[in-house]
Amino acid sequence: MVSSADVQRLFLQAILSRRILSQKLAAKIWEKCIDAVKEVNETLDIEYRADRQSWDNFVTSVSDALSPLDLEFTHMHDEVTGKEMYAVVNRRGDEIAQLATEYSATEIAFFKAVLEQIMLAPNESFCVSSLAALREVNSLKTNMTKSQAETTLGSFVARGWLLKSKKGRYSLSTRTMLELQTYLRNTYEGELLECTICMELVTRGVACFTPQCKTRLHTHCFNGYKRRQQMICPSCGQSWADANLAKLRPVGEAAYREGQELNRRRARRKSSEEADEDEEEDAEGEGEVDGEGENGYGEDDAEPEPSQNQPDQTQQTKGKGKRKAAREESVDGDEEGEGEETPPPRTQRRRSSRR
Repeated sequence: MVSSADVQRLFLQAILSRRILSQKLAAKIWEKCIDAVKEVNETLDIEYRADRQSWDNFVTSVSDALSPLDLEFTHMHDEVTGKEMYAVVNRRGDEIAQLATEYSATEIAFFKAVLEQIMLAPNESFCVSSLAALREVNSLKTNMTKSQAETTLGSFVARGWLLKSKKGRYSLSTRTMLELQTYLRNTYEGELLECTICMELVTRGVACFTPQCKTRLHTHCFNGYKRRQQMICPSCGQSWADANLAKLRPVGEAAYREGQELNRRRARRKSSEEADEDEEEDAEGEGEVDGEGENGYGEDDAEPEPSQNQPDQTQQTKGKGKRKAAREESVDGDEEGEGEETPPPRTQRRRSSRR
């Protein structure tokens, strides 16, 4: 029997097939799902409303339905266009969740390596050149080739995980920032920037030119702020009017400087817990490779005790030493006698048995 709950089911099917979509398209799909359910069962009292409150209530109901699965229907503004984008995201970052992807473990490790270089890019540029991205293959403990890495990078771009500019530089996409937001906040807490206006993550925008000022704005947030407020920094109060407007520093690819990543690979400073975990893994790996203890036996193997039938090791050693010494003496004796004539052997007459 068709019920009002089927609206959510149809809506989620349409959302999952598109992965990420704008709020305008998502609201249109919601309306179509209501029409489809009412066409089957006209007695249902379901009404579509285009106001923002109704939409927010529907989004909350969908997220509540997904909560037992550690999923959430959430949104984020596109940094370039400023459009409100929605997607179903996984709020767990464990190993099981990482396996639920079309990529292999090697490809996931490569993506994380490229992602780290983007997040640690100097000058708040949050991008990496294609050459530096391919260079990350050398940091992996796998046999991925450069040609395979180039194909994998193209797949990341095609599936919306990375963006590639006309200059060949890779940066984070809205899908990555939306679906991997929990991972980014937990892993790169010290490198993340938040917009002073909307409080969302910033990898493209502008920054205040005042030293030590923390103001960072998306371009679309900055344009809206100019129209509504005076041209002053919302944090430090520095004037942004007239000539000071050109002093605003860029955030993102516009802040990229040629040669900033030349022969240099940046690495995130690991916490003490992560370092301890790495040391434990290395120790376990060495134990598995060696497979022997101090005495040459494995941990699970007991050292064999000498039995009565087996000669004692020290006795064997002493016996070997005596035999060796005897051989050495005989050799020395032969050497000493080399200069003298050796008397012919005496022939013994054979006694006859006859008398």
